Amino acid sequence: MAVYVDHRIEAPDSVTSTSQIAWHPLHPLLAVASVSTASGGCVDIYLEQGEHGSDAHVERSFQVTSLSWHPSRPILAAGWETGEVVILNKQDKENHTVPLHHNATITVLNWSTNGTRLVSGDRHGILVVWRMDQRGRVHGPSLLKQDCGKSLCHCVFRPPPPGEDFVQLAKAAVSGDEKALDMFNWRKAGAGAPLKMGLQEGLSFFIALTDGSVHYVNEKGKTRHALSTDSLIQKLLFMEEREVLVVITENLQLSLHAITPEGEAEELMKVKLSGKTGHSADIILIDHSLIVTALGETVIRFWDLDRDENYVLSPDVQFGFEGGECINCVSYCSAKGLLAAGTNKGRIAMWRKAAESDQSTRVSEGKKWRLQAPTELEGSVTQIKWSSRRNLLAVNTTSSVVILSEQAMLSHFHQQVAIVQVSPSLFNVTSFSRGTTHSLRVDMNVNGIFATEDAVVFWNRKQVTVFECAGDTFRSAGSFPCDSPVLTVHGENLYTVEPYQVQVRTWQGTVKQLLVFSEAEGNPCLLDICGNFLAVGTDLSHFKIFDLSHREAKVHCSSKNFSELFPGLGGIASVKCNANGNKVSILVSKADGNIDSKICFYDVEMDKVTLFDFKAEQGNGREKLSSGQGIDKSVVEYPELRSHIPACHFWDQSESRLFVCEAILETGLEPPEQKENQTESTMGVWILSFFSTEEHGFLLQDSFPLPSSYQVLLGVEVPHYYFAKKLFFQRGCIYKPLGEAEKGQAESGSTEVSQMVARRPMRDFIGLGDCDKATRDAMLNFSFYLTAGDMDEAFKSIRLIKSYEKSDTHRFEIPRMLSEDLQALESYVNKMKDKNLWKWWAQYLESQSEMESALKYYALAQDYFSLVRVHCFQGNIQKAAEIANETRNWAASYHLARQYESQDEIKQAVHFYTRAQAFNNAIRLCKEHNLDDQLMNLALLSSPEDMIEAACYYEEKGEQMDRAVMLYHKAGHFSKALELAFATQQFGALQLIAEDLDERSDPAVLARCSDFFIEHAQYKKAMELLLTAKKYHEALQLCLKQNLTITEEMAEKMTVSKDSQDLSEESRRELLEQIADCCMRQGNYHLATKKYTQAGNKLKAMRALLKSGDTEKIVFFAGVSRQREIYIMAANYLQSLDWCKDPEIMKNIISFYTKGQALDLLAGFYDACAQVEIDEYQNYEKAQGALTEAYKCLSKAKTRSPLEQESKLAHLQSKLTLIKRFIHARRVYCEDSKEAVRQCELLLAEQDYDTIIRHGDILGFLVEHYAQVEEFHMAYQYLVEMQKRIPVTNLSYYVTQQTLEAVYRGTGIPVSQTLVPQPALHSSMENKEMEEEVADEVEES
Repeated sequence: MAVYVDHRIEAPDSVTSTSQIAWHPLHPLLAVASVSTASGGCVDIYLEQGEHGSDAHVERSFQVTSLSWHPSRPILAAGWETGEVVILNKQDKENHTVPLHHNATITVLNWSTNGTRLVSGDRHGILVVWRMDQRGRVHGPSLLKQDCGKSLCHCVFRPPPPGEDFVQLAKAAVSGDEKALDMFNWRKAGAGAPLKMGLQEGLSFFIALTDGSVHYVNEKGKTRHALSTDSLIQKLLFMEEREVLVVITENLQLSLHAITPEGEAEELMKVKLSGKTGHSADIILIDHSLIVTALGETVIRFWDLDRDENYVLSPDVQFGFEGGECINCVSYCSAKGLLAAGTNKGRIAMWRKAAESDQSTRVSEGKKWRLQAPTELEGSVTQIKWSSRRNLLAVNTTSSVVILSEQAMLSHFHQQVAIVQVSPSLFNVTSFSRGTTHSLRVDMNVNGIFATEDAVVFWNRKQVTVFECAGDTFRSAGSFPCDSPVLTVHGENLYTVEPYQVQVRTWQGTVKQLLVFSEAEGNPCLLDICGNFLAVGTDLSHFKIFDLSHREAKVHCSSKNFSELFPGLGGIASVKCNANGNKVSILVSKADGNIDSKICFYDVEMDKVTLFDFKAEQGNGREKLSSGQGIDKSVVEYPELRSHIPACHFWDQSESRLFVCEAILETGLEPPEQKENQTESTMGVWILSFFSTEEHGFLLQDSFPLPSSYQVLLGVEVPHYYFAKKLFFQRGCIYKPLGEAEKGQAESGSTEVSQMVARRPMRDFIGLGDCDKATRDAMLNFSFYLTAGDMDEAFKSIRLIKSYEKSDTHRFEIPRMLSEDLQALESYVNKMKDKNLWKWWAQYLESQSEMESALKYYALAQDYFSLVRVHCFQGNIQKAAEIANETRNWAASYHLARQYESQDEIKQAVHFYTRAQAFNNAIRLCKEHNLDDQLMNLALLSSPEDMIEAACYYEEKGEQMDRAVMLYHKAGHFSKALELAFATQQFGALQLIAEDLDERSDPAVLARCSDFFIEHAQYKKAMELLLTAKKYHEALQLCLKQNLTITEEMAEKMTVSKDSQDLSEESRRELLEQIADCCMRQGNYHLATKKYTQAGNKLKAMRALLKSGDTEKIVFFAGVSRQREIYIMAANYLQSLDWCKDPEIMKNIISFYTKGQALDLLAGFYDACAQVEIDEYQNYEKAQGALTEAYKCLSKAKTRSPLEQESKLAHLQSKLTLIKRFIHARRVYCEDSKEAVRQCELLLAEQDYDTIIRHGDILGFLVEHYAQVEEFHMAYQYLVEMQKRIPVTNLSYYVTQQTLEAVYRGTGIPVSQTLVPQPALHSSMENKEMEEEVADEVEES
C-alpha cells in the first residue's frame, strides 16, 4: 500500500490562481500556467517535490491559454491570449519567441511525435505549422499558414505508420520496458539486430473547428475536409491500433471514423453518451479502447468501444467520501493501472484496475476497478495529471497546485510496539504490552519511522524528531537536524549514519560515540537492531556487528566483505542479525537493482555461510562458486515458491533460532494458475518461517499466504506474527482498516481509534493465547524438534506444556502438528491414553479402510456407537447386538435398530429402538405390524405426541377403548379422554382423570365431572372438582347438604384471595364466614377461628378459639387482636383454668382485664385471689393485699350502676376490716395471748365474719390456745362448735392431731365417739358453680 505525500509548489507570491498544468512526457517537470497580480499571467516549471526550477519563469501582462511539452526534451511551448507563442528551454536555460503570426488567443498548440514540428492555431482560425530545431527554436519560415475561417479548438497528430518508432520506444524504455531497453542497447549480447529505423515521425494531423468540422493536414501541408458534426467538438482522440478517429461533441455525441492512409474518414458508428451536458468535460482514452468521462457528476462514466458496453464508477462513502460528492476531472496511469479522479470536495479518488487474470470471466466491468483510500486536499479539484514517473500526480485545486508523491506506507514493529502510516502526517501507534492504540500527527514529511516501548522516532533526511511515550499520550522529547537516510534506536540511544561512521546520539541529537568504518569498508547505509546487537551494512557490501549491552558499543563481529563470502552474487540490499548476534541474514541486490531470489546467512561463531535459494531445484544441495568455496544451499519444499523472491526478513527479538521472511512474486514470473487463485492485492505473497541452527541447518517451519486484509509483515515475536492492515477508510483524522470498515464501522463521527496492526498466532501456538514464558519456550522447542524430525525430544517438550493441555487444545493441535509423520502421531496417541485421541485415530484408520485397527481404538475410546456401526458394516450384526445390549448406548442401539428394520426383523428393531429411546420409531413399527400390546407400553414411555397418536390408533380400531382413554389422559388431552370415558362408561378411568384436573382445565369439563361424581355419591371428589372450577358456594352447599367434613385443604381451596376478580370483597367475607360457621358446627374450632379471622370477624374467631380450649392460641390471639371485648373474653376464659397454680395465667388475666379496661372484673379476680389465698394456703396477709388491689380497681371502675358499685366497695371494705382484725389477733398472740383470744371471740360474735374468715381458722386458733394452756373443757367446747360447722374430715386441716388427742384425753372423752365423718361436697360444688359462672359470662359477651 502507498501513501501520497503532498508537496505544494513554491509559487511566486504574486500568483493568485492556476489555469493549466502539464507534465513533461519523460521528465519529472511540471509546467504551471497561472494568473499573476503583478503582471497578468505567468508560466513556471517545477520539480517533483514542488521546487521552483531555476530560470523557468516567464511573465506577460496577459493570460496563458495553451501549454505543450516537447515529446522528449525539456522544452515547453506556451501560447498566450494575444497570440504570442513562447518557447522555454529549461535544459539550455533560454527562452524564445515564435515569430508572430497570430493576433488572437492561441487555442491549439501541439508538438509532432518527435518534436520537429509545432502546430499553433488561434481563435480567428489561423493555423500555422513550424519547423523546430533541437533547442526549440524556429528553423526557417513557417511550413504552413492557413486561414480556416473558424476558431480552432482541437488538434491531434496521426501516429506514424507501422515500424519501430524511436520516440515511442524511448517512452517505453523510460517506463521500465526491458524489451524496449534491449532494442536500444543493440550491442548487448543476444539482443538481436540493431533497431530498425523506419519513418520516425507522424507529421499529419487532424484539426477541429468550432463549427463542428474536422480537417486533415498531411505531412506535405495539404488540407482536406474529413468530417462534420452537429455541434461543437469537445474532444478529438486517435486509436492507434485501429487507425480510428474518435470524436466527442459537447452534447456527448460520440462517433468513430476509420481513417484511410490518405486521410479520408469513414463513419463506423455514432452513439449518444449518457451524462449531463453543459458542464466542462474531462475525457480521456485509456487501454486503447476505453473512453472515460468526468462530467461534474457523482460518477465516472466508461464506454468500452471494443465491447460496445458502458458502466459507471462512484466514490463510496465507506471509503471516506461524502454523499453527493462530484467528480470534475480524471487521469490514468497505465503503468500502475491507476485511475485518479478529483472531486469538488478536494479529495482524490483512485481506482486500481484488477489484474488481467481476474478479467477472464465476463462479470460486470465495473468490478475490474478497486477503489482505494482517498487523499484529502484543500479546495475543489479542477485538473489532475499523472506524470510519466509512476509516483507523481499533479493536482490543480482552487487554492493551490499540489504534487502528490507516491511513497510506500511506512511501518515498523519493535518491543511489542507497532507504528503504521495512515496518511502523510498521521500515524497509528499500537502498544500490545500496554493494550493501547493512539493516533499521532507530525508536522513534517516523513521518510522513516522507528518504534520502541519508550519512544517513536521520525526522520526525513533533513530532521529527526523523537516522541516519548508518557502514559496514554506522546510528547516531544527531542528534535534536531540530521541528513542520515537511515536510523535505528536502542534504549535511549539513536544510531544515525554519515560518511564512514555511525553516530551514537542522545534523543536530543548530541553525539556520544562514533563507530568508524574505513574507506575500504565503505559508507554505512543499512542499520538493524535485534536484541542487544546492531548490524551495519555499507555501500561497498561490508557488514559489521556491534554489541550494545555495555555502556558503549563494542565490535562483536569484525567487518566482513560480502563479495568475498558470496562471490558473484551482487550487493547487500538488507542486513539483519539475530538476538544472540551469532547469525546474520542478508538480502542480495542484483546488478539491475532488483532483489535476488537468494537469502544469504553467515554464522559468526563458525565463520560459515549458508545460502537459501527460492529457485533451487531438488537435489541441488551445494552450489560451487567461482572461487571453489562450497556453500551449503537449502532446497525449497514448495515448487510454487520458485517464482518468488524475498521482500523483507526478520529475526525474533528473543528467540535466536527463529527467522521469518515475506516472499513476493518476481515480476513477470507469476504462474498462470497462481494468478487465478490469488487476489489482486496480495497475489503471490507468502510468509515463511524457518529455524536456523548449527546442528540442523536451515529448516522450513511454516508457510502461508498473506491474508488479503493485511498489507505487509512487520515482524515476529513468539508466539505471534505481526502485520500492518490495509487502510480502507479515511476522512480527516478518522480512519478504518480493511475488514473493520467493511463490517459497517466506518462512521465518520466515530472517535474510537482503530488499530492498524494485527497479530496472528504461529501455527503451533494456535489456542495458547498469551501463555507464560515456560509454556512458550516448551512449545517452541516442540515445534523445533518436530520440524527437525526428532520426535523423542518433541515429546519431552510436550510434557512440559502444562497450560497447553489445561486449555484442552492439545487434542486437536498436536495431531495437526504431527499430521505429516503418521508413525510419530500413532506413538503420541498411544502414549497420551486419551479417549478423544483414540476416537480421532480410530476415525482416521477407518477412513483408510483399516477396520480391525479402527475397532481396537474405538473399543479403547469406548465409542460404542462406532463399534456397532463398523460391525454392522462388516456384517457382524450379532456382535453389534451384544455390544448394544451390554452398553445400553442409545446411538449404538438406534443404528442397530435401523439395521434390523432394513432386514425386516421387526421385533428386534422395536427392541433396539426402545433401547435407544426412539419410541416414535418403535411405535411406528408396532402400528404397521399390529403389535398392540407392545404399542401400549411404548406409548406410555414416549412423548405426549406419540401417546396421542397411539390413542387415535386404538380409537380408530374401536377395540381396547380403555387404552385409548388412558393414553389421552397421560398425554394431557383431558377433554378427549373424558369424552371417550363418558361415552364408554369407564367410571374407573373417570376417577383417574379427575385426579389430574386442575384450575387450568376447562370449567365445563370440571362441572361435568363433578355432576357425574354427585350422581354416583362420590361427594368428596365432586366437591374437589367444584373447588377446582372455583364454584365455591356450590361446594359449600354440597358440604352442608351431605354433611362433609371440611378439611383444612378444602377450606383453603374455598378461600378466595383478596386480589381475586372472581368475587367482590363483601361476597368473599360472606363466603369465609359461611365456611367458618360450618366448621364450628363440625367442631373444627381452629379452622373456624382462621376463617373468621380471614373474614375480618375477630369476635367470632375468638369465640371459636375459646371453644377449642387452646390456651396458648387464645392468649396469642388476644395479644395480636388488641380489641377490648377479646381481651375480656380471653381473661374470663383464663379464670376458668387452674390459674392459682400457674403465675403466667394470673399475669395474663390481670394484663387482659387491664388492657380491656374491665376494672370491675379485675376487682372480682383479685377478690377471688384473696379467697384462694385463704382457702388454699391460710395466707391472710396475701389475701389482705389482693383485697386491697380489688378495692382500688373497683373504685376506679366505671360501672353502669353506681349504687351497685358502692355496695360492692362497702362489702370489700368490710372484708378488709375483718381480715385486718384476725391478722392483728394472730400477730399479738405471742405478746398478749388474752387480747388475741378476746379479739377472736369478738370476731365470732360478728354477724357476717365468715364471708372472709373461715370458721375453722378462728375456732382452730381458740382450740389450740386453750389446749396449750390446758383448759381442755374450753377447748372441747370450741371443738364441738367446729364439728357443727366443719366436716369431721376437715378438722385436721385446722387443728393438729396431737391437739385433738390432748383435748380428748383432758376431758376423758373417747375419740371414736366424737369424730363422726360426714359427707363433704363443698369443694366440688364450688368448682361446678365457678365453671357455670365462667360459661355464662362467655355467652353474655
